[in-house]
Amino acid sequence: MHSGKLVFAQLMDYLPLHTFRRCVQRYPSKYPTKTLSHLDQFLCMAFAQLTYRESLRNIETCLRAHQAKLYHLGIRGNIAKSTLADANEQRDCRIYMDFAMSLIQIARKLYSSDSLAVELEQTVYALDTTTIDLCLSVFPWARFRQTKAAVKMHTLLDLRGNIPTFIHISDGKMHEVNVLDFLIPEAGSFYIMDRGFTDFARWFTMHQAQAFFVTRAKSSLLFRRVYSHSVDKSTGLRCDQTIALTATKASKDYPQHLRRIKFYDAEHDKHLVFLTNNFDLPALTIAQLYRCRWQIELFFKWIKQHLRIKQFYGTTENAVKTQIWIAISVYVLVAIVKKRLNTETSLYTILQILSLTLFEKTNLDQLLKNTEMQMITHHNNNQLNLFN
Repeated sequence: MHSGKLVFAQLMDYLPLHTFRRCVQRYPSKYPTKTLSHLDQFLCMAFAQLTYRESLRNIETCLRAHQAKLYHLGIRGNIAKSTLADANEQRDCRIYMDFAMSLIQIARKLYSSDSLAVELEQTVYALDTTTIDLCLSVFPWARFRQTKAAVKMHTLLDLRGNIPTFIHISDGKMHEVNVLDFLIPEAGSFYIMDRGFTDFARWFTMHQAQAFFVTRAKSSLLFRRVYSHSVDKSTGLRCDQTIALTATKASKDYPQHLRRIKFYDAEHDKHLVFLTNNFDLPALTIAQLYRCRWQIELFFKWIKQHLRIKQFYGTTENAVKTQIWIAISVYVLVAIVKKRLNTETSLYTILQILSLTLFEKTNLDQLLKNTEMQMITHHNNNQLNLFN
């Protein structure tokens, strides 16, 4: 694997290039590929993500400063700001969407045996939406409000490994609840959502598909109690009820019973009310499941802080989506490398290491293991020695 390769080349060795070529063939383009191939474009954009480049000019300057090493990075084309800009605008972003989804399938298999914070055999997903603000005068196609533009990234996160399994990118006008129409519920799986996804008709569709949802109840919920189950209040539980909806439209949209669980969060001094269509799991497990939803908040925070999706290299819809999909590909690729090299180093730390070492010829496995050992040694040196 190593044999004197640059760290960037070692990282890209984990890409399934045969799959990438199939994605390219699926969406033929009239834009010429002799000067900059699709793979060159992907590698340049991946390099920009890993080294935190802020603009196409910045990418061009940095890569041309290492002109002699470009061949060893795997880049064969001519790197120019205008060429890369045209490629991002004219090559179908679905190429990189399909490739990102293929990487996600690889990562999910690698992380399928990881444990959850809650002991549960079923797959648990967290669903949420994040808004990426844009300038309306520069991105007029992404109008969000009267003076504001934005794109939304609707994400379904597999909580085993925190791998995104479904991503839909829309303009800012699309309400987050509409993304439920694009999901194909998996029987037996759990979907954790916040109150923004409240739609009883869509929930009933999920229920009929034999999938389970866990969500927060709105304070305006109209219902009647059918049955109350006993709870251990020392655990924070306050009630576990079987309910029927009483509002006219809601009762038609969801004609069956729901489960309502009230939980007191002593740490934040808050009462939380959950709704679910699962009547088998203990009430405390349902409350703990919802807490796992914060993983998707951390995912969005991590993506926005450590990958280049706050500042875009192009202004067209295709260019913006291309950049987002390649950013996601880089995130998933690093997750794949982390698992295959069996390192405990966090994704954040791996990215920090890569940002400074891409042009080095150090073995990637050794590079991460050395960092891991240094962190363990530093941690141990900070511990009090009881025998001194």
